Amino acid sequence: MTIRREIPEKRDTIALAKSIVPQLKAGDVIFLYGGLGSGKTFFVKQIGKFLGIDEAIDSPSFVLLKEYRSGRIPLFHFDLFRLKNEREVIDLGILDVLDSGITCIEWPELASTFITHPSLVLRFDYDGIQRTVIVE
Repeated sequence: MTIRREIPEKRDTIALAKSIVPQLKAGDVIFLYGGLGSGKTFFVKQIGKFLGIDEAIDSPSFVLLKEYRSGRIPLFHFDLFRLKNEREVIDLGILDVLDSGITCIEWPELASTFITHPSLVLRFDYDGIQRTVIVE
């Protein structure tokens, strides 16, 4: 089932995350597609908030992986934007954490070659005026 939602304000993204979190369990993988500034990291911050994570959640753009273990389920947040191939993704240790918590992957194209059935796929779009998300 595919759902398209307008998310013009931050509260709409917050509501989306709040509706998804109760269904999440360890081992779930969320693919987050979308351009720069489309809302992917903000969405992950909200997932963390509703998991009860008390640490500040920020973008893993430069470190590629951030781990948060203070919530009811660990959260692993990957940003694969700067990686060049699947080997680099595997070398990050992505396969080692998949069953340990909820894994959110921004720019998941390279991971999709070996994680073929993510639990959830979100496609964020921001055209400079309107933000939308497609949930698959």
